[in-house]
Amino acid sequence: MSRTSRSMPSRRSMLYAGFGVFALPAALAACGTTEEGADPAGGAGGGEGGDGDAKGAVVTVPKLTGIPWFNRMEEGAELYAEDTGENAYYQGSAEADAAAQVRVIEDLIASGVSALCVTPFQPDAVEQVLAKAMDADIVVITHEAPTIENADYDIEAFKNDEYGINLMDELAKAMGEEGEYAQMVGSLSSTTHMEWVDAAKKHQEENYPKMKLVGDRVETSDDAQKAYEGMQELLSAYPNLKGVQGSASTDVVGVGQAVEEAGLQDSISVVGTATPKDTVDLLESGAIDVIQFWDPGFAAYAQNVVAKTLLDGGKVEEGADLGVEGYSSITIEDKIIYGDKAWINVTAENSGDYDY
Repeated sequence: MSRTSRSMPSRRSMLYAGFGVFALPAALAACGTTEEGADPAGGAGGGEGGDGDAKGAVVTVPKLTGIPWFNRMEEGAELYAEDTGENAYYQGSAEADAAAQVRVIEDLIASGVSALCVTPFQPDAVEQVLAKAMDADIVVITHEAPTIENADYDIEAFKNDEYGINLMDELAKAMGEEGEYAQMVGSLSSTTHMEWVDAAKKHQEENYPKMKLVGDRVETSDDAQKAYEGMQELLSAYPNLKGVQGSASTDVVGVGQAVEEAGLQDSISVVGTATPKDTVDLLESGAIDVIQFWDPGFAAYAQNVVAKTLLDGGKVEEGADLGVEGYSSITIEDKIIYGDKAWINVTAENSGDYDY
């Protein structure tokens, strides 16, 4: 079956996935009708959302709103609603704060939603409110929370250790496999970020013995300014620093700005998760070497597909094709649904291929 391409699905081209009940966007490269300018990357405002009718809705709740990564997630939720005609929308808080996200979820539970597709700011902070949702017979599908207890399924684009290993391979290549490096995470309580950096460090110790991790993990709260300030502190504390691995989508943005200001593009290598739109200038200047990411819009779309499957009494099967590139042959371990290594690497050479 056709599936969405990484460049972006059309809002009008649709096909039906193997679940039998969902309209999914066709690949732009496939035969069929597409519309000029139909890329959903073009229009998200990054607001708090919440324009839909809550009663019976499937609602996508991001960590926070207003940054490009989660603007893209909003586009995926909107595309799902447009393609399927389902009552589905996006709502979140603009605050980078776990308590603020809990308040959003509490309000949605009280409003009578049918399903919640949540990317937790801190997984442990939402356990209680998600348990409350499940007690109310609300379907809960999480993302970036593989250790979550109170969810029907968690969807991951890949296995976190593999993603972290690939980030380390990119950093090692850029650093010439030697020198001091530092790591940043959005939150020390973020399961995904910690699994990436832990796997990367272990892989480095086993495969790149001339490299050395210095300092504690820098916690940035998904804030580019905090990453910038953290990088300035690292430069002062570790004058021989040769590399940085970022985790939050804003980490390498702040790091890259500090590197560029210091004129250290040729001395310090920077890799991490981010969107091309946020980093294109820093990639071109050499302040960032490689970004790695998955499409959060496709992840949100996949969450909505799985939520609707469960609401309709269906089952999610091993090997199923969700109709979205990166989720063409899912694997399931316990209640974690994995895509098929749905990450993308971008350098200065291909940064112009993406408009988000």
